[in-house]
Amino acid sequence: MLFDFAAVGVFILVAVAFVFGSLLVGWAVRPSKPSPEKASIYECGEPPIGPAWVRYNIRFYTIALVYLIFDVEAVFLFPVALVLRQFKGEGMGGLAFMEILFFVMVLVVGLIYAWRYGNLDWVGSEELSEQASEGGA
Repeated sequence: MLFDFAAVGVFILVAVAFVFGSLLVGWAVRPSKPSPEKASIYECGEPPIGPAWVRYNIRFYTIALVYLIFDVEAVFLFPVALVLRQFKGEGMGGLAFMEILFFVMVLVVGLIYAWRYGNLDWVGSEELSEQASEGGA
């Protein structure tokens, strides 16, 4: 039993040594030539426009959540789709297919809910002009 714990301990030590060893080798090998140009702030290779602390619209968050839901749906459906033939061979193909349909229908209901309450609507140009006029007035 102690041998099992020792094996886990060796793996942890090797992992920690690998991380710190990689950092140490990188520190020793990479060139260090600081300059004002390297220290400047940039956004994707471009000079930044405006302040960094801006208020984001909540719609970005809700659209990201809807995307995440359907992304997770795909992650759960792939393994089931891969073993559907096996379920079919064992006589449980109908049950597995109904479970898949139920899962997809729950997600469709969620999509309809998000669509109904406008969570999928992007900020239109009319709303931007309204927000700009309210903020400027």
